[in-house]
Amino acid sequence: MKTKAADFRYIIRMIGTDIDGLKKLPIGLLKIKGINNRLADAIVKVAGFDLGMSVGNLTDAEIKKLEDVIKEPSKFGVPVWLLNRRKDLETGKDLHLTGPDLTLSTRAGIKLMVESRSWKGVRHSLGLKVRGQKTRTTGRKGRVVGVRRKRAR
Repeated sequence: MKTKAADFRYIIRMIGTDIDGLKKLPIGLLKIKGINNRLADAIVKVAGFDLGMSVGNLTDAEIKKLEDVIKEPSKFGVPVWLLNRRKDLETGKDLHLTGPDLTLSTRAGIKLMVESRSWKGVRHSLGLKVRGQKTRTTGRKGRVVGVRRKRAR
């Protein structure tokens, strides 16, 4: 099925995530939080690897090169519109966050919205939909879902 050479590794540790060595390189990168399909393809192409290559065939130097590209993709020529933290509030730079850094920054952003009492912050604090979706019939988790009828007199 897959190549099983003497140096083949079945599990690769990359940016705090265990990746299955049998998977193709772009598919394996999807396991890292903060990387989607388009970004995974762009990272593999910019780093100079074949899209059909298995993750388990990577050497330590190649893994290090991939990690460098993932940490600072714009430095290696990945388009800015693929990044997930453009014009960061604190630094003003275009960043791409992965793993726990992404989780922490998302929580900090929501906390800032809640504290400033912006519309999105109020919706977050009430547990309602934030992005303008309808709420009449959907998003009823945790509440009584039923129909009240007028009492017959």
